[in-house]
Amino acid sequence: MKKIAKQSGFTLIEILVVIGIIAILAAVVIVALNPARQFAQARNTQRSSNVNTILNAVTQRMVDNRGVWSSSCPGPVTVDLPSSAEVIGDGTGGTINLEVCVSPTYVISIPFDPSVGTVASTGYHIWQDTDGRIHVRAPVAELGEIIEVAR
Repeated sequence: MKKIAKQSGFTLIEILVVIGIIAILAAVVIVALNPARQFAQARNTQRSSNVNTILNAVTQRMVDNRGVWSSSCPGPVTVDLPSSAEVIGDGTGGTINLEVCVSPTYVISIPFDPSVGTVASTGYHIWQDTDGRIHVRAPVAELGEIIEVAR
């Protein structure tokens, strides 16, 4: 009587199933750890924080002036809040210079957009609507987000 040796190993189907599972897991990990998206989310978080910081500084100044934005700032400077969106900056090139009114009492310095902002042009917009609400917006937010706060 002959003994037949049993072969051990994996079948082709088993190997293909394991390779398929590994490929799916790798795709999920790559999507979850997409660095470009993670950096864009981090920049949007910074923008949201900056917009809130600017609005808080403006509203704190208004609270100190009994709820009214006083256009007279320290020194011989007059700053009016615009009725349509204007870029916050250093006052040159059509920007509105809020820093002379809110720094250093309410904020150390006006923050600027992490991608396109500079001290001369922060990349953020501010305006006061007809109802008296102050709006601050980050117009270059990424990932299709709209970052705007109003008070």
